[in-house]
Amino acid sequence: MAVGYSVESPTEALTLWGRDSAFNVQKVLWLLDELELEYRHINLGGDHGGLDDPEFLAMNPHGRVPVLRDGSTVIWESHAILRYLAARYGGEFWWPSSLAERACRDGWMDWAQTALQPAFMALFWSYFRTPQSQHDPDTIGQAREACETYFRLLNQELMSRPYLGGDRISLADIPAGTVLYRYFEMGLPVARGPAVMAWYQRLADREPYRQRIQVCFEPLRGKLTY
Repeated sequence: MAVGYSVESPTEALTLWGRDSAFNVQKVLWLLDELELEYRHINLGGDHGGLDDPEFLAMNPHGRVPVLRDGSTVIWESHAILRYLAARYGGEFWWPSSLAERACRDGWMDWAQTALQPAFMALFWSYFRTPQSQHDPDTIGQAREACETYFRLLNQELMSRPYLGGDRISLADIPAGTVLYRYFEMGLPVARGPAVMAWYQRLADREPYRQRIQVCFEPLRGKLTY
């Protein structure tokens, strides 16, 4: 369960830690740019290292990214960060006063984190991150089938509205929307439902999505380490 807590002597008003090729970090970068906030981004983790540094572990004892610091407040876990940014800086557009609207967005965020993202990551790791010589067709096939089940559901839902949360972009779109670029571009033929593809195009029309999500991930091919 994510928490926020205070640290002493913050050096930046808004700072994000995490390598920009990390899926969960990209979600936060996307929203930061949507909100047009000024922030400092420190690449951490993977080839950049630093996750075991005492200073970082003092902020997040789990040693994982992303981590956001806003003044003296530190937040870890990507969806906790998204909600914090929306509530603090997003106004009614990103953090509506309607509890029903917020619950709808929360539902899609949690679904993406507990259903779609695990299925996609299983496919991405078994197909793209695993060297081809080590591919297991059964593992890839099972992960692909799970993804296609969820994407059929998304396609059905998006036939009735342009975005997951309704008629405009919201937090509901960010976790699931972050999946789309890698899912469609990793080189494995997958079903492309028309409603999902129309949603994908609407997201791709946004500069923050192009800058933070539609970025080259080829260096991750065949790389089994973070």
